[in-house]
Amino acid sequence: MSIDQIRRDYTQRSLERSDLQANPISQFQQWFDDTLNSNCGTDPTAMVLSTCAENRPTQRVVLLKGIAENGFVFYTNYESQKGKQLSANPNCSLHFAWLTQERQITITGKAERLSITENTQYFQSRPRASQLGAWASAQSEVIADRKSLEQRLAEVETRFTGEEVLPLPPFWGGFRVVPETIEFWQGRSGRLHDRFRYQHTATGWLLERLQP
Repeated sequence: MSIDQIRRDYTQRSLERSDLQANPISQFQQWFDDTLNSNCGTDPTAMVLSTCAENRPTQRVVLLKGIAENGFVFYTNYESQKGKQLSANPNCSLHFAWLTQERQITITGKAERLSITENTQYFQSRPRASQLGAWASAQSEVIADRKSLEQRLAEVETRFTGEEVLPLPPFWGGFRVVPETIEFWQGRSGRLHDRFRYQHTATGWLLERLQP
């Protein structure tokens, strides 16, 4: 089959204004729970993070680690490509593609660093292997080969022998994306999809339907 003929219709459900909650964070949580409980094999926490520095956009998949009224949280190495880009330009977007549900959510906003207390609490809740990996990896930097990375990990394991809980690396932590817009997309037949966008204003959230 020619690639331009690969398509499918979206017929699972519709999305009306009356289906949506007044608060987009609550609406996000509802869709997140639907996906989590659907047993569809999709990782509902996987999201595409888009950043931009020097007019060059970059995307990668990161994992959502917190949802609250003040934003969406993920963790990374602050000296990685995305960490440096967000420090230079905090404007970013998040995209969730829950395609088995025929749903997508796009969030735009600004990223801000979490506090040391928040970073430490989460870092020390991670599995030990993940803590060691964070210490071992100079994320986004060039490395000669896999063996060099494994050697670095062995050095870190030796350094922290006997320590049940590892300290927080000074270069590692979380970002909170404070949302300015949140768009909910529901696939519909004939490509006449349902799209609703919440936009944060001085008086609260403005909800508008968008054309597909």
